Amino acid sequence: MQRRLTCLGEILFDFLPLEACGEVTGFSMHPGGGPYNVAVGLARLGQPTAFVSKVGDDFFGRKLRRKVCAEGIDDRFLATAYGALTTLAFVATEYGEPVFTFYGDGAADTLLAPTDLPAAFYAETAMLHFGGISLLRGSTPAVALTAAEGLRGRALISLDPNVRPAVIADAPAYRATLDHAIGMCDLLKLSAADIEWLAPGANARDYATALLGQGPAMIIVTHGGAGVLALRRGPGGVEQVEAPSFRVQVADTVGAGDSFSAGFLAALAEGGALNRAAIESLPADELKTALRFGAAVAAINCTRVGSDPPRRAEVDVFLAGQERRQSLGAASPQR
Repeated sequence: MQRRLTCLGEILFDFLPLEACGEVTGFSMHPGGGPYNVAVGLARLGQPTAFVSKVGDDFFGRKLRRKVCAEGIDDRFLATAYGALTTLAFVATEYGEPVFTFYGDGAADTLLAPTDLPAAFYAETAMLHFGGISLLRGSTPAVALTAAEGLRGRALISLDPNVRPAVIADAPAYRATLDHAIGMCDLLKLSAADIEWLAPGANARDYATALLGQGPAMIIVTHGGAGVLALRRGPGGVEQVEAPSFRVQVADTVGAGDSFSAGFLAALAEGGALNRAAIESLPADELKTALRFGAAVAAINCTRVGSDPPRRAEVDVFLAGQERRQSLGAASPQR
């Protein structure tokens, strides 16, 4: 039996804008959804990957299932919700950041049921990654928490809230769900934007440090172009490990955080760090290498339009190029 890295959550189509003379004239269709993007990234990096969600029995749902299978992702836990539609998200850019408009009330991926988690899901999952807008609506949030609870202590539990303020209709209920999820996860990823919504005006590092006392063994804070920070408790207090981002020509930032997660989780899997004790004891230099690998995956994604994480060979070439440039820079005579 092969144990898999399993992602649970929304799967949808992103409609990305087509522009002419500064005006949106149409949209191009791309598969998306935070947990789905992470699953694609993991599969492209060579990890055995499964995906848990539901798609509608419409054109979009059938096309998404074909996409899942084409990426080499195990679709046994991807159910079809007959009579339900598939979530659609329209993406635009304001002030340099992606903004989303979702059409998904009552959609298939909000309708997960406990029966969609068979015994094979629990037996074969070595890591569960969940979060995103799947924690907002329908029965799916409760099922996601059930999955995390059932795998707790048996698999690495990874959470990325990926907060989308524009689609949060009931903030107190959502915060309660997040509190529950944070209490059960081993690894928590937060962006600076997530923290600004969760705790407006708070210092990101201080806020993340405080969350270490609520359950996670490790918290990752991403700062876009300013790099990434990992926090965990050690014998001498809170340990901080940082890695810089990479300079690239940015075409789009959609899916950058998901690509980072895929890269970082793949690096942990390659090092055998797929349980709580392993990430607590992972040597700092290996943790920094994993952070750097995740940052490289995110950087490559940003050179493309839409969420389009790279394959392993692309990441290896990219990192080798970075090392060559650093070596040449170090070898240059001082003036």
